[in-house]
Amino acid sequence: MSKFTFLSPFQKFVKLESFAGILLLAATVIAIIWANSPFNYLYQDILAYKIGIYFQNFELIKPAILWINDALMAIFFFLIGLELKRELLIGEISSIKKAMFPLIGALGGVLIPISIYLMLNKSPGTVQGWGIPMATDIAFALAILTILGKRIPLSLKIFLTAFAIIDDIAAVLVIAIFYSTEIVWLYILIGIILIILLGIIYKNFNYSVWPGLIIAIVTWVLFLKSGIHPTIAGVLLALTIPIKKRIKINQFSEKLSEISGAITSEKLEESHILTHDEMRSIGNLDSLISRARSPLQYLEHKLHNIVAYFILPVFAFANAGVEISTGFNFDFALVINIAVSLFFGKFIGVSLFSYLGVKLNLTELPSGTRFSHILGIAIIAGVGFTMSIFIANLAFGENLVNINSAKVGIILGSLISGILGFLVLRMTLKR
Repeated sequence: MSKFTFLSPFQKFVKLESFAGILLLAATVIAIIWANSPFNYLYQDILAYKIGIYFQNFELIKPAILWINDALMAIFFFLIGLELKRELLIGEISSIKKAMFPLIGALGGVLIPISIYLMLNKSPGTVQGWGIPMATDIAFALAILTILGKRIPLSLKIFLTAFAIIDDIAAVLVIAIFYSTEIVWLYILIGIILIILLGIIYKNFNYSVWPGLIIAIVTWVLFLKSGIHPTIAGVLLALTIPIKKRIKINQFSEKLSEISGAITSEKLEESHILTHDEMRSIGNLDSLISRARSPLQYLEHKLHNIVAYFILPVFAFANAGVEISTGFNFDFALVINIAVSLFFGKFIGVSLFSYLGVKLNLTELPSGTRFSHILGIAIIAGVGFTMSIFIANLAFGENLVNINSAKVGIILGSLISGILGFLVLRMTLKR
């Protein structure tokens, strides 16, 4: 029973991510159909519609597509930062022993796709797209595993999750270092000082959402104006959120028993009106609960639904609408390069590095898995939808031919990886 209780939060996470993958797929299909329909102009008008604020000498007015990619995705990256901090402190990469197998697999899944892309690339105008095939979309990947049902060992899902989180860390670093425009260092310095200040506040005072929200908005604007992509601010701000609870569980249990006893000490009728003391006890219960939960885990829990069910589908809808017609120009070399780098790069990189890690006694296979299962996961790792499209937008800027070619390559490579990975796991896993 205790084992089930321990694994239950992860199983809920898998279900959430799996349904998010289905929503992502639906949003992608709708975007492609709409973009290639007679009502394409409506789709483009919605994304180009300008929204913003203006007062005195300050102006922040952007098309809807940029609000989605710069603001909504900053919340997505904030969630990645929360997951990263949790995993580093108490999760699947909290120790060298736990982290080694997914870490080595992720290292191969980053280096080999980049190498293949650079080897296949023949045009100086597309060389900056090297970061596109390095990321794995965890929502789509877990959705594929869920279709296989109870065939999939839980250890395999945990490996994929840890591997994808390490992938995300690499992608965040690449975005911060290589995909930033001309940088205004003064804004960056002020933003970092504010983040450090927030960390000090949370370390020395009780956690409250309001100072964090105010500082987060100011820091986001500073990063936006600085030249570094504002989503990086989301990751850095997440690292300030405390993970420790303000009261120990045994103390929480004792206090809870006291409050419960104060409310139910007498036999009460259904129509009983709460006394002043009982109202005060219930108020104490609210305060007790807020002290007993980890701010980081609470925020992560609240944001997961928003990100999975709203932000990522909106991002997919806004970015997957590629117009495929005879009159539209595509760089087919770029399409093939990205598709090949995603599929073969991830397959070769993850499987080869994982194999070498085991053979060199640096790591060991997760319990209940065989290397044939790792091959299936390595193929599924080529599903690189969300982060890949995000990096493509940063890499190619205003070049619509390259951006749309990259999106087609990402969709093609992800589709092949997802289908073949599913078939490999279905053949190698027992019912």
